[in-house]
Parts: sequence; C-alpha cells; structure tokens
Amino acid sequence: MRKPFRLLAISCAMGAALAAGSVSAAEITVGIASTFTTMDPYDAGDTLSQTAAKSMYEGLFGLDKDMKIRNVLAESYEVSEDGLVYTLHLRKGVMFHDGTEFQADAVKANLDRVTNKENALRRYSLYNNIAKTEIIDPYTAKITLHKPFSAFINQLAHPAGVMICPKALEKYPGKQIAFHPCGTGPYTVAEYNPSEILHVVKNPNYWQKGLPKLDGITFKPVPENSTRVAMLRTGEAQFIFPVPPEQVKTLEGEKNIDVTISDSIIERYVAFNTKMKPFDNPKVRLALDYAVNKAALCKVAFNGLAEPAAGIAPAGVDYSTQFEARPYDPKKARELLKEAGYPNGFEATLWSLYNHTTAQKVIQFLQQQFAAVGVKVSIMAMESGQRTTYLLKKPEEAKLNMLYAGWSSSTGELDWAVRPLLATESWAPVAGNYGFYSNETLDKNFSEALLTTDRAKKQALYTAAQKAAWDESPWIPLVVEKNVSAKVKGLTGFYVQLDAGFDYLNAELKP
Repeated sequence: MRKPFRLLAISCAMGAALAAGSVSAAEITVGIASTFTTMDPYDAGDTLSQTAAKSMYEGLFGLDKDMKIRNVLAESYEVSEDGLVYTLHLRKGVMFHDGTEFQADAVKANLDRVTNKENALRRYSLYNNIAKTEIIDPYTAKITLHKPFSAFINQLAHPAGVMICPKALEKYPGKQIAFHPCGTGPYTVAEYNPSEILHVVKNPNYWQKGLPKLDGITFKPVPENSTRVAMLRTGEAQFIFPVPPEQVKTLEGEKNIDVTISDSIIERYVAFNTKMKPFDNPKVRLALDYAVNKAALCKVAFNGLAEPAAGIAPAGVDYSTQFEARPYDPKKARELLKEAGYPNGFEATLWSLYNHTTAQKVIQFLQQQFAAVGVKVSIMAMESGQRTTYLLKKPEEAKLNMLYAGWSSSTGELDWAVRPLLATESWAPVAGNYGFYSNETLDKNFSEALLTTDRAKKQALYTAAQKAAWDESPWIPLVVEKNVSAKVKGLTGFYVQLDAGFDYLNAELKP
C-alpha cells in the first residue's frame, strides 16, 4: 500500500498550526464517496478533488453556496469596450502559506502555467482563450483574451482557477505540486494520500479575520455507502456526502442528525463512442435511449431522489433548454436496432466513471435494460486512478464503447455544462468529450454565443445548439440527481452547492 505523504510546514506559523490543530475537539471528519484524483485544481477533472482543494486554495473570484459570483482575491475589475481586456484590482495584505504576499506575479504565474499547452493540464481548455497575462503593478493584473468571452468571470470563479504560491510552482514543477499544496486558503495541508485521506488544519494567518472557525478538517474517501453512513451514526464523521438514497429515511429518524435534500445541477448520462461501430449510427444510440426506463432507474438506484433528465444540461444551469424526456419503449428500441442492421443485438462494454455503490446499481440496472432488447454488455466500475488509463485516449487509441458518467457546471453557466463534454475542441485527451462527438451547429453556436452579452441572442444560439445535439443522441440523458447530505446537529455553515461542491468557509462545530 502506498504510504501517505506527510508534508512538512513551509513556515514556522504553519508548523504551529499543525501542532495546535491536530488534537482539537473543533476538528471534523467529512465522509465522501470517491477517492481524490489530484490536489492540483488546474489538473482536476472532478468536483470532489476541487472542493477539497478549496480548503487550501482560493481564486480571484468564487461562487457562494447559491452559485452566485463573489469577489475573493480580486476586489474589482474593469472590461474594455471590445471585451478583450480585463483589468483586475487585487486584494492587499493576503499571505500565501509560505509567508510570501499574494500579488500580481501570482496571477501571471498561474494563468501562464495553465495556458501553456505543453503542461498538459486538464483545465487548459477552460482557460485557453487567455492570450496573455501582464503585471501592471503589484496589485493590478491585466488579462487579454484571444476573442471576447462573455462568461469569462464565471470561468475565473470556477474552483479550478486558484492562486498557487509562485515559489511552490518553481520548487515543485509539473505534477509534483499536487503533493505540496500552497495557497492563500483558510487551511493548510497536514496529510495527504489520494486514496485515503486529506487532512487540513487552520491557517493562523488567514486574511479573513475570525475565520476559519474549525481547527481542522479530515476528508476521508469512503466508497461503500453503508460504511459512510455508519461513520456518521457512530460519531466518526460529522458530515457525509452523498447520503445513499436508501438510507435517507433511517437517518431522518436519528435525533442528533440532520439530513438535507436539495436541488442539483448534476446530470448522469451514458456517453457513446461515436467513432466506433455500432455507436457511430444514431439509430443505435437512440435505440438504447428508448431501452432505458429512467423513471424506474430513479427509484431503483436513487430511491426516488432523482428525476429523468430532459436535456443535455439540467434546468438549474443558466441558459439550459429542457425537452421531453424520451419514454421507455423497448419495442421501439428493437425496431431501431433492426433498422440499423442489428436485429439480434450486439455485445459491448459499459464502463462507469465511479465505483461507489450507487454507480454499481446504475450500471447493473443498465445492463439488464440493454439485455432486454438484445444488447449484451459487460460492465466495469473504474477506480479514480484508472480514469487516465482508460479514458484519456485519442480516437484511434480509444477502447471505450459506453461510459456512465456525470457532470455539473461549476461556473453555473451553460458553456461549461456542454462545451467540455460535446464540443469538437474537447475531444479526449484534451477534455471530457470521451465519445468524440462532433456537431457543426453546436460548435458554431457556442462560439457565437460567447461573443455576445445580449441575453436573448445568446439564449437563441444556445437553444439551437442544444436541440441539434439532443436530436443526434450522443448520450443517453439518464437522471438529474438531488443532493443529499447529512451532518451532526452541532455542525453549521457547511453546505452542498448545486454542482455538488462544498461551501464550508464559515463551518463551525458547536457542542
């Protein structure tokens, strides 16, 4: 077994925090469903890793618990009339964990790093519209774009867009920085092992006075649903997410536990490799969509805490368009398969991006549904470490048939709900279009929509793009989940956001 990385403090103040926080009663443990992929937010493709890294890192802007943009390390900004130049005025007196001051050189160092294609960072596609970043003075940075981009501040507010200590980037180049986090955030790293633990402790020099209120947080990956629930019930954890749907009623009956059910912008879907037979045929893709009883899936795997998806982005995403969810119609599915030249079905593989219990239920359900129309699939649930091996492949190298996955727009806007998953520019290994789908209308309309600030014009372009993709069925849109979390009653200020990220800056544990 890989030994945990026990990271030494970079400054004396940080070391003091480790010593003081390690035994405090004001620490909490958070039980989560998956292992971490990385603690480098610019290289993370999953919400979980990004939301845990938020304990140590902050960006120029952020999103509050309601996904509204707020100023963080940038106090204000101006945009040029042509929409190409953003001038950012930075907060003064903010210190990195290594004792150096946050200034404009950090903005340049971080944005230059992510926009350098040779660094091969997962979030390159999020920021590749940045042409250059300049230092005007220590507290003013200027960002010039290749072309106007109306959702740019939303992009800077994405949890990937953090400020990492420039000295740490120099000392730990490439992928090394993931094991040596150094930011301006409310907590500093004490222990990190991607498959087992992230333990952070209070930053005594945090710029927001009186925060954080906790002495430390331990994020613990617990893929097994029943084990995660048991941790909360026995006091081993103070917050868990997600709560397995079948356990909600039980936990609601516990006098010392609060269960919260809230809307989300998390859509679960099955992506097809559209460059591989038989999934290059739209009739096959549509047939498998009709083969799935989404209402039953909501009950079987999510205990009713989900709704059938009716679009390629959930209703809570700004500019999303909802259609009519395709009904369960196995007869029509078999007819379409026959028309496509597969009257006796075929064999294929179905991979899951996750290995937790709920995901296992989903892919087993899908396996049964596909078998009922003659399509025999073998299933595999991936560990987080397998994602790169299996998915980040060029079209000619990809072995993917079908992938059960999910996505939430951590900018709150449609662009980041769709473009990373369905745009031609986002083909793997660059981004998350693992099925290599391409649609000229979608590509063109998204490009044009991002050039305008006219809301009506943008909505018309986005709606036409969504309709074009919906009609070609590059996915089976399955369900939009509810966010279900649970905590001990004494814990306040710890929230699950619409995208399943966490907001916990004001978290406090009371007796």
